[in-house]
Amino acid sequence: MRNLYPESQLTVSNDTRRGRYIVELIVTEKNNAARRIAEILSEGGASTSQVAGVNVYEWGGRRCIGLSGHVVGVDFPPEYSDWRDVEPAELVHADVVKQPTQEDIVNALQRLAREADDVVIATDYDREGELIGKEAFELVREVNEEVPVQRVRFSSITDNEVRSAFADPDDIDFDLAAAGEARQVVDLMWGAALTRFLSLSAGQMGEDFISVGRVQSPTLKLIVDKEREIQAFEPDDYWELFADLGKDDSTFEAQYFYENPEDGTEAERVWDEDDAEAAFDVLRQAGEAVVDSVSRRTRTDDPPAPFNTTQFIRAAGSLGYSAGRAMSIAEDLYTAGYITYPRTDNTVYPDDLDERELLEAFQNTVFGDDAESLLEQDRLSPTEGDEETTDHPPIHPTADFPDRNQLSEDEWEVYELVVRRFFATVAEPAEWAHLRVVADADGESLKANGKRLVEEGYHAVYPYYDSSENYVPAVEEGDALAIADARLDAKQTQPPRRYGQSRLIETMESMGIGTKSTRHNTIEKLYDRGYIEGDPPRPTTLAEAVVAAAEEYADLVVSEEMTSELEADMTAIAEGEKNLEDVTAESREMLDRVFDELTASREELGEHLRTSLKADKTLGPCPECGDTLLVRQSRTGSYFVGCDGYPECRFTLPLPSSGEPLVLDDVCDDHDLHEVKMLAGRNTFVHGCPLCAAEEADESEDRVIGPCPDCGEEHGGELAIKQLQSGSRLVGCNRYPDCEYSLPLPRRGDIEVTETYCDDHDLPELVVYDGEDDDDPWELGCPICNYEEYQERQRQKGLEALDGVGPKTAEKLEDAGVEDVGDLADADPEGVAEQVSGVSADKVRDWQAQAD
Repeated sequence: MRNLYPESQLTVSNDTRRGRYIVELIVTEKNNAARRIAEILSEGGASTSQVAGVNVYEWGGRRCIGLSGHVVGVDFPPEYSDWRDVEPAELVHADVVKQPTQEDIVNALQRLAREADDVVIATDYDREGELIGKEAFELVREVNEEVPVQRVRFSSITDNEVRSAFADPDDIDFDLAAAGEARQVVDLMWGAALTRFLSLSAGQMGEDFISVGRVQSPTLKLIVDKEREIQAFEPDDYWELFADLGKDDSTFEAQYFYENPEDGTEAERVWDEDDAEAAFDVLRQAGEAVVDSVSRRTRTDDPPAPFNTTQFIRAAGSLGYSAGRAMSIAEDLYTAGYITYPRTDNTVYPDDLDERELLEAFQNTVFGDDAESLLEQDRLSPTEGDEETTDHPPIHPTADFPDRNQLSEDEWEVYELVVRRFFATVAEPAEWAHLRVVADADGESLKANGKRLVEEGYHAVYPYYDSSENYVPAVEEGDALAIADARLDAKQTQPPRRYGQSRLIETMESMGIGTKSTRHNTIEKLYDRGYIEGDPPRPTTLAEAVVAAAEEYADLVVSEEMTSELEADMTAIAEGEKNLEDVTAESREMLDRVFDELTASREELGEHLRTSLKADKTLGPCPECGDTLLVRQSRTGSYFVGCDGYPECRFTLPLPSSGEPLVLDDVCDDHDLHEVKMLAGRNTFVHGCPLCAAEEADESEDRVIGPCPDCGEEHGGELAIKQLQSGSRLVGCNRYPDCEYSLPLPRRGDIEVTETYCDDHDLPELVVYDGEDDDDPWELGCPICNYEEYQERQRQKGLEALDGVGPKTAEKLEDAGVEDVGDLADADPEGVAEQVSGVSADKVRDWQAQAD
C-alpha cells in the first residue's frame, strides 16, 4: 500500500501532478474535528474558506472538510411516503434507498473531490464512523472514480496520534461499515413499519404518532416492567433496635441482632411487633452490656478499573449528569484533544500506553500534587477490567492539558472525573481496619462494626467513592459498657428502585440491547417522544399502553432476545462471518411473523391504544356537562383543555403557552380535576388545576398603571396588570383585542406598584415580592424599560451564558448557524438536534426555555 504520509513529510511538498499542486482532501466526521486536525497537521497555518457554505481548512495543498455525522440516510422510495395509501406491512419488503440529508455538505464534498488527487477518510474509529467514512467514499466515487481513497484511525485527536495515524494510513473496513449499514436498514424497517401500524390503528397521526423501535421498545419494556414491580409491591412491617453504648467519655451505636432460626445467619429485622417490643424492654431496662467478643481485621480496597463507556456514564451520573449530557461533553473533550475516544468497551490499557509519561504531563497543572505523589511509587501497575478489545483504549486523559477558562463548569467537572479515574487506576490500593464488637445485654445481642481508613491509597486522588469512617472505640472482652439510650424504629420494606439512567444502560448492556454508541441516545429518544419523564425515568401512561399492547398482540416487538440476536448478527457482519443481505433477510422474516400476529388483532389493538391514550390526557369531569375534560392540542400546536363531549359541549380552558402539559396524579379538592405540570426544560413548573387558575383570573381585577404607548394618545388606551386564565401575567392594553400591545410579567410573586415613575414612559416602577418575608424583592422597574433591557441582553448574550453550553458546544451550534441566544430562541429544536451531534431536541428546548 502506498504511504501518502511518510514520517519525513507531514505537509505536502511542491511536487506536482498533471502540472499543478497535489490536492489532498481530508474528510472528518464533524467540523470541529476538521478544524482540530487541520490545526495539528498545518502547525496552526491553515486558512479557512467556504465551499457551498461549508467550512474548508486549507494549507500546503491539503484541504480538510468536516461532515455532520451522516450526510446521507436510508429511506424508502417516495411512493411509500403516504401513510394512508401504503399498508405498513408493505414496508417490510420495500426497497431501501440512500439519499442526501445534508445537501450543502454533500455538494461541498463532491466539489472538492472532483479536484482531489488523494482522499483520506478520518472519521471516528468505530462502527458508526466507519459507515460515515464509507458514505463519504461513495460520494467521492460518484464524481471521481480513480482517486485513491485511504483511511486513518486514531483514538485521540492529539498531535502525536494524529500525525502517527496520517503517517500510516490504511483501507476502509467495508465489513465494519456494512454492520453499521445493516443497523440502519433493520432499524428503518422495524421502526417505520411498526410505527405506522400502531399509529394508524390508534388513529394517532401527525406529531402525535406512536413511535416504535427495535432497540427503543425493549428498553421501554425494561422501564415499564420495573414500574409494574413498584406498583405491585406490598410493604411488610418490620422493626430494628439500636442502643448507644458508652466507654469512658465516648459512645457508639450498636444494633440488636438475633440468629435466624431458618439458616443460622445473623438477622437485624424483627418481623413480629411483640418480639420487637419484648427485646426493646430488655434493652431499655438493662443498665449495661458486656462485651462478648472483639475481632479485628484489615481489608484491601482495590482501585477501580479504567473507564469504558458504560462505567463512565455511571460515574458521571453520580455527579448529576444524564447519560446523553455526559456523552455530549465527553465527545467535545475528545474532539478538543483532551481525552481519548469516549465510545469503547475496553477496560484494559494498551501496552503502548506509558502511564508514567502521561502522569508527568500533569506535573505542572492543578493536578500536579496528585501526579507527583503517584510518580513517587516504585512501580505503576494499572488496574484491569474484564473487557479487553483491540480498537479503542479505555477512556483516559491525553497529555494535552486544557485551559480551564476555555471549558464550561460542566466540561471541567467531567474532564476532572476522567483525569482522576486515570490517576486512580495507577494508584495503590487502600487499606481499611475493621473492628467488630459483640456485646450481651441481659441475654439480648448487640453488635457494632467500626472501620478506619489506614492507607488512603487511591482515595487520595479519586474522591468519588465513599471513604467515610465509622468510629468504634477500642474495647476488650469482658468490658462492661453503659447503655446510654435504646431505640425501637418501626420501618417498612421498600419497593424496588427505578432504574437510574446509568443503571438502565448497564442493564441494557448485560442483556445485549443496543451498543455502547446507541444506548444513551435510545434513552434520549424515549424522553423526546413522551414515553418517560423525570429522573430516574418513569414511564408515562402512553408507554405503559404501548408495551402492554405489544406484549398482548406481538411480543417480539418488545423482546430483548430479538434485538440482542440482531446485535450479534451485526457483530458477525463486522467480523466477516455474515453479510448485510443475509441479516436484513432474517430481519424481514421476523417482521413478517410480527405482522401476521398484529394484523389478526388490528381492531382490538387499536381500541386498546385509543383507550390508554385517552386516559393519559384525562383531567376529570366537565363542570358544564359532566363529560370528561381532556388535554388537547390545537392545529397551531398550542395546548388547551377541552370537553370530550365536543361539539355538543364547547367548554374549554387555556393552558400556559410554554412547555408541554403532563397530567399529574394530584387531584384538586374543589373541582376533582387532575393538576397539570408544564414540561419546559429547566423552566418546568406546576400549573395546578386549570379551572382554579381560570377562576382566579376571572376574580382578579385589572390594575391600571398608565397610558398605552401604542394607542393611548389617539384612543385613550391604558396599560393594566392582567391575570390570564392560563396562569400567565402581563401588562397589556385595556383596548384588547383592538390593541394588542403587551409586556410579560413573572408568573409568581406579589406585584407592588410603586409611586416612583419612569421619566421616559410615565409608568410606575414595579417590585415583585416572593412571599411576605421577602427582604430582597425583585425591583423590576418600569415594565417597558425592563423588557427593552431584557431584549438587549438577549441580543448581546453569547451562547455560553446558557447552562450546559460550553465553548465546544457553542462552536458546534455556531457551525449549524446558531450564533447567539436570539438565533437559538427562534430555531427548530428537531432541526438543530439533527445538525449538532450530542445535542437532543429536548436539550434545545431546555436552552430555549432559559432564553425566554
